Amino acid sequence: MRYEPRALILFLVLVVGSACLVIFPFSPELNTDIIFDDEVARRIESQSKGDNFQSVLLLRVSHDDGGRLTNDLSRVQELIEIEKGFFDSMHNSNLSISKSHTPLQTWEDAFNSRNNSLLDADKWADVLENTPEEGWCHENATEEEKNAFETSMILLPRGSNLGIACPSFAGSSATQAPDANEMIWMLWLDSEESKSTNFRLLDEWAITNSLETNYTFEAVGIEGLFAKAIEIAQNDLSNLIVPSALLVLTLLIIGLRNWKIASMTTLSALLVIGAEFGFMSAMGYNFSVIDGVAIPIIFAVAVDGAFWYSRSGRDKNEVRNMLLLAMLTTVAAISLALFSEIKAQRSLALVMMIGIVLDWLVTRYMLENFYIEQRQTVVKQNAYKPKSSHLVWAWPCLLIGLILLALSAPLGSQTLDIDQFLPEEDPAIVELESLQSKYVLASSAVTWVVIDLEENSVEDAEKFSNFQRQLSQHPSIIALETGLSRSPLVIGITDIPENSTINQALDGNKDSIFSEDIRLYKDDAVTGVYLAVLIDGKNADAAIQFSKDVEQLISYNELIGYTGGELETGSSLAQSFEETRIIQILLAGVVVSIMAYAILRKIRPSLRIAIGTIVLGLAIDGTASHLGGRGVNTAPAVLLGMGFAADYLSHAASGHIPSRNDMQARWGAALSSMAIFILLAFTTFPPAKDTGRLLAISILMAVILATSLAWVSGFSDEEE
Repeated sequence: MRYEPRALILFLVLVVGSACLVIFPFSPELNTDIIFDDEVARRIESQSKGDNFQSVLLLRVSHDDGGRLTNDLSRVQELIEIEKGFFDSMHNSNLSISKSHTPLQTWEDAFNSRNNSLLDADKWADVLENTPEEGWCHENATEEEKNAFETSMILLPRGSNLGIACPSFAGSSATQAPDANEMIWMLWLDSEESKSTNFRLLDEWAITNSLETNYTFEAVGIEGLFAKAIEIAQNDLSNLIVPSALLVLTLLIIGLRNWKIASMTTLSALLVIGAEFGFMSAMGYNFSVIDGVAIPIIFAVAVDGAFWYSRSGRDKNEVRNMLLLAMLTTVAAISLALFSEIKAQRSLALVMMIGIVLDWLVTRYMLENFYIEQRQTVVKQNAYKPKSSHLVWAWPCLLIGLILLALSAPLGSQTLDIDQFLPEEDPAIVELESLQSKYVLASSAVTWVVIDLEENSVEDAEKFSNFQRQLSQHPSIIALETGLSRSPLVIGITDIPENSTINQALDGNKDSIFSEDIRLYKDDAVTGVYLAVLIDGKNADAAIQFSKDVEQLISYNELIGYTGGELETGSSLAQSFEETRIIQILLAGVVVSIMAYAILRKIRPSLRIAIGTIVLGLAIDGTASHLGGRGVNTAPAVLLGMGFAADYLSHAASGHIPSRNDMQARWGAALSSMAIFILLAFTTFPPAKDTGRLLAISILMAVILATSLAWVSGFSDEEE
């Protein structure tokens, strides 16, 4: 067989792309920066100069025997020495710490403020005897003592006897040391690596130091869940490619009865996958682990071309035009995800679209002649007789059935959070829930508030002072309460003197435990400030309402500002998705109809393709709700299901009278694709599992709907 020059060029390009994977390996990540865009968090990251809470990781510390920790002075002193050796020990683990914040550190500072030292003491009584009876939570306490109190409240377990930190609590006394069997340490890492990568490095350091000391160190927090999700997704991905290739090969051999076609199709799909991920990796594309879902989709699209060229009774030009229409309508349906507010959806849509287009190019310019040459002599089969035309009623009946399925689905969407990326009852989720039940810090969510200010404006400073005072009264903000006082956790400017500017106030403001400098800079000029507000991390509705209240408060004080944060952004996206999901499905149908008409130049078949695509999209959306809940993570599967529907309906809308060969090609491709997605449904990574289930169901719906449309297109006297 002789290949044309363009086929050889395309082959070489794909080989070069695949070779790029050797130099630039596929390294997917998963974190909030990859899942969605948070403009406020991004601005803080790019314009702040000091460390802030965005880059912090958490380390849980306890003794190996699980016993007394903070009220055993010898253990406290040992941990202080370990903390002092942080920078050296972590440097050896490829970790670089820019700052750490621990209860022990603040306690030492608090005692130092009254000329005492934990390190020099022989027993707790040596440092407690010179401390005021009110402890560290009264108004006359030093700044270091107040900081130690706040840190103890946040980084010690709930219900701990705070002792000297706040004697006003029941059971506490100024003559007692804080009593807790474990604590949290906050670490700010100085690294350009992702937080997930840093978490894995910190976890390795914790394991090593747990073995070398009498203490147990555990890297904890939400980043641990992201790291676990990445591990699960990567394992699924590595265990999916070979089985998918073998499954495609087996199904093609069974369906086409030609091992050469089966082998070439499978190898071409692997080449497309390698080239796409290789070139994108070489260009520095930041992959999400969710993008791996595109791999079985590429296999499924490759199967489609093999069956239609090799099994149908249509000539080469007919199949060529039909596959072009199918590719364009599929890409058109998926393309709407490129405009999604969710970054992960945009990324997956781009990867899928590139893979589908590459699949079509390979089928059209590399394999087309091969398929035709390998096609067995097709005995001209009689078309189905016109008496079968009563089956045209199946088309409207199926449409009505799918609409009823969509209408029966429960309303509402899931909030976008980390739980959607891990299996139910995963130990990592259980561990995080345990951590959240123990610690104020772990159970809270940070809402960022950015306010635009002129650095030398007294008026702006006064407005901001009023805003912060009013904000601190909001009931959603977590507060440290002693019974005598209430300290809302609003991290920002604490005091702005009269007739002072923002710069003057900030120059005299001490660093908080969350940040060193809350000013935002652009070209060395202060453009604003940011606040970190801690709210309940389990109440998504309250987070949305809090954001709205803050925006109203900003407007009331004649300021310009914005809110952000993981919980608020994720909740807002879920709410926005629920409000726009039907519009998105309808728009996808409109785009498909425009694309179909551009190719077919016929109104009726174009409308049929669009109507079928929309109805099937609504049905898939309803199915997602029935299977466990629709959400932003199921939206790409809905659009891709619409893409497959457009694909199969495009094959059926050509006006040919249905033949046995066409039915074999249509159902052979559909069953093969379904098998691939059923395999995907057996993975552990929830987004992949949900996508596999939804796409397997959507292809079954699509092929049944396309079969009924084939009867309508073939027998209708009204066809244009």
